[in-house]
Amino acid sequence: MNILRFLPATVLGLILLFLAFPIIVVFVVSFSSATYLTFPPPALSLRWYDTYFGSMDWLRPTWLSIWVAAAVVVLSTFLGTLAALGIARLPRALRVLATGLILSPLIVPVIVVAIGIYYAFSRYGLVGTPIAMVLAHTCLAVPFVVTSVSASLSGIDPRLEQAALSLGATPGGTFFQVTLPLIQPGVLVGALFAFISSFDELVVSLFLSGSGAVTLPRRMWTICASRSIPRSRPSRRSPSCSRWR
Repeated sequence: MNILRFLPATVLGLILLFLAFPIIVVFVVSFSSATYLTFPPPALSLRWYDTYFGSMDWLRPTWLSIWVAAAVVVLSTFLGTLAALGIARLPRALRVLATGLILSPLIVPVIVVAIGIYYAFSRYGLVGTPIAMVLAHTCLAVPFVVTSVSASLSGIDPRLEQAALSLGATPGGTFFQVTLPLIQPGVLVGALFAFISSFDELVVSLFLSGSGAVTLPRRMWTICASRSIPRSRPSRRSPSCSRWR
């Protein structure tokens, strides 16, 4: 019986270890001193961290990605929460239709979305600007917020809001004092997924970044494609993604 009691926790721990193992490998390899991608590393070194933090070619895309992701979190959380609240009050048929439209960026292949956004933004000269990245990433992040907030709203008893209104609370007071505290976990989860989806987005960034708004994923893709990494020191020898030359 004792073994069966700890079996679920053991299985869960093994699953989490399996999911985290690639991250652990990448973290360990980042301290490698070798010129090849080998695991385990032959020796530990901070050479690649020195290359990263000593090169503005890497730091500029990193800060831009953080700035874009932060702006996307604010916009997508605000818009997604309002959309989820509105959808929850629609009739069932309209609710299904509105949910499908909002979730369409997750259903349509991302390359199709990227081409459509590029065509629309290029007409207004937005390609290659951080504003274009923020707007495009917000379109892709709103569905995550709507999904998580809608899940939180489904577990709320609507009579709580009705009781607050019947006791004299204003609609705004009811939202901030009753509804928002109850859906706060869903809002935070949606904001987290919005940040991750924006910071990790590559395909849309390839179409919109141009040369003036290069994000970190775009920079990593460019380096992998060109098989070279600029160093902070005046050295011409550079590692590649598949091999450190």
